[in-house]
Amino acid sequence: MKSKKQNVLKIDIMKKNQENDLVSWDDHIDKKYGVIGNPRREKYEEDFENFKIGVLIQEARKQQNLTQEELALKCGTTKNYISRIENNASDIRLSTLKRIIREGLGGHLKLSLEL
Repeated sequence: MKSKKQNVLKIDIMKKNQENDLVSWDDHIDKKYGVIGNPRREKYEEDFENFKIGVLIQEARKQQNLTQEELALKCGTTKNYISRIENNASDIRLSTLKRIIREGLGGHLKLSLEL
């Protein structure tokens, strides 16, 4: 069990770090994964985009009060596949993503390209 002195020391160190070591989110990501163009950073960016897609699908499904199984039945896939997408454990084909959005959720997909 930590003593009161140890807890105070930990709080003091945390306060010092908060006061002196504030960095922007971009700087934090640059430091952790490298700058844009670095293979490690590119992998992070790709994984983060996949994560966002999963979250968007999950939120849309919940807004429509659908279970994963109900969504899977509507778009011709499996509950397991929907779960893997929502939990960022599976790559998703564009055609499958479009089908989930169109047939399962009644929406449409808009894409943009950045060069």
